[in-house]
Amino acid sequence: MAGRLKSFMDSEAASAVPLLGAAVLALVLANSPLDGAIKTLLGEKLTLSYGQIGLSKPLLLWINDGLMAVFFLLVGLEIKREVVEGELSRPSQVALPIAGAIGGMAVPALVYAAINWGDPVALHGWAIPAATDIAFSLGVLAALGSRVPLALKVFLTTLAIVDDLGAIVVIAVFYTSQLSTEALAIAALCIAVLAILNASGVRRIGPYAVVGAALWVSVLQSGVHATLAGVALAMFIPLRVSGMADDKRPAIHLEHALKPWSAWLIMPVFAFANAGLSLADLSLGSLFEPVPLGILAGLFVGKQVGIVLGAGLLIWSGMAAMPAGGSWRTLYGVAILGGIGFTMSLFIGTLAFQDPRYEAQVRLGVLAGSLLSAVVGYLVLRLGRRS
Repeated sequence: MAGRLKSFMDSEAASAVPLLGAAVLALVLANSPLDGAIKTLLGEKLTLSYGQIGLSKPLLLWINDGLMAVFFLLVGLEIKREVVEGELSRPSQVALPIAGAIGGMAVPALVYAAINWGDPVALHGWAIPAATDIAFSLGVLAALGSRVPLALKVFLTTLAIVDDLGAIVVIAVFYTSQLSTEALAIAALCIAVLAILNASGVRRIGPYAVVGAALWVSVLQSGVHATLAGVALAMFIPLRVSGMADDKRPAIHLEHALKPWSAWLIMPVFAFANAGLSLADLSLGSLFEPVPLGILAGLFVGKQVGIVLGAGLLIWSGMAAMPAGGSWRTLYGVAILGGIGFTMSLFIGTLAFQDPRYEAQVRLGVLAGSLLSAVVGYLVLRLGRRS
């Protein structure tokens, strides 16, 4: 169990490197003469067709709806494994990070809502600062090495997984457009087929992939965000298979196969397509407009307050213990790192606002809040360990 968790944390931490590189490249190109060409490329329509059936979308939406569905398939597989046989399967170990995750989602949303209360359109972005980027947050922890106890790394990892689960629920409930009954019926049929495949003992990935592709198309047309098809597919891919080695089990095998693609292609491509921010028309005052300020304050202030309050109440009440080797200062430092929203915050931002006027504001708030959380969290943990 400990070896698998360490491997997971190491791989997530390593994935922060290409993600950071793609984000920096996007920012550089957005402030170069190539900015127009990049926007034209992302707006270029691509069509996939088979007979009379076809899908035509700009490249940006293929990335956000298609590639991100694969990312959410991986997230679903990780959550399923943790719930069935990992950290989330043990109530004694999971209460503290769950409490931290709940506080870390609720308080940032309230902070954002308080700042944007007078604008009903801006309020649609309330969930943007509620997310934690597991790759970047664990990447910062990896840079700190032994200065952060293993138990606190496990705490943040588990908290981020619960946070991802919360983000999935938020997307499904609050960021769903008008529904198509026919498309939903087809999606329900696909899910029924997946359930039959699982119950019939089908262990090969191929049949699940074929039905999953049909599920993705139907969900895409239904008004529910297409990425949720990846989560639904993950729930039916077999995890526990008697007589089969751990790494050969379908869910584990697929998870391991997808991780490199997610780390080195899917997430960097998403970051490159969504993190570009032109600084030409921005000033320091731009950061204090309601939407970016709400995101910045939600990520940097709301996250740390929510996580410390959620986890702290359990510790103060004696219902849970401080993670082994940890202190209130190190717990606080880890809580600050929870404010690194980046990937999931940018993604929720694409769902919250259809008006392109908000695009730069969302990116500015997410980048500023995430960067501030990363720098301050790193300094608190590094300097605090020496004192």
